Amino acid sequence: MDISETVQKVLQEVVVTDLGKINDENSKILAILDLTNKRLDDVNTHLVDQSRRIDEVNKRIDEVRAEFTKRFNDTDKRIDDIRAEFTKRFDETNKRNDDIRAELTLRFDEIHSDLINRLDANNARIDRFFETAVTKYEHGKMEERVTRLERDIDVLRRQLAA
Repeated sequence: MDISETVQKVLQEVVVTDLGKINDENSKILAILDLTNKRLDDVNTHLVDQSRRIDEVNKRIDEVRAEFTKRFNDTDKRIDDIRAEFTKRFDETNKRNDDIRAELTLRFDEIHSDLINRLDANNARIDRFFETAVTKYEHGKMEERVTRLERDIDVLRRQLAA
């Protein structure tokens, strides 16, 4: 045999054995790669399912948010309507109170004026009474004078009669 055949044979044995090992390892790697790809596909399927569920939950949250927003807006509108109604009623009540206060003030002023006029009239009557009335002292003096005059007249009558 020739050297080249020997070298070729040795190389072939070494390379073929190594190639067999490489093929075995390559087969194992391919099997692991297939398992990994299958696992990745399962994870992707799971992620797609989770994404779908998240989308459904987000959709439901948006629906609930829209429903609550509508209810809050309706409640706010009702509160605003009630506030407007109460404000109107308070304004009407305040106006009535102001009208009653003005009417009572006018009536009090009229009564006050009437009472002042009556007091002035009574004061004038009292003044006239005192102008025309005799005081007790003057009345007592007048009685003394009248009594004295009556005595003097009696004395004069007796003197004339005698």
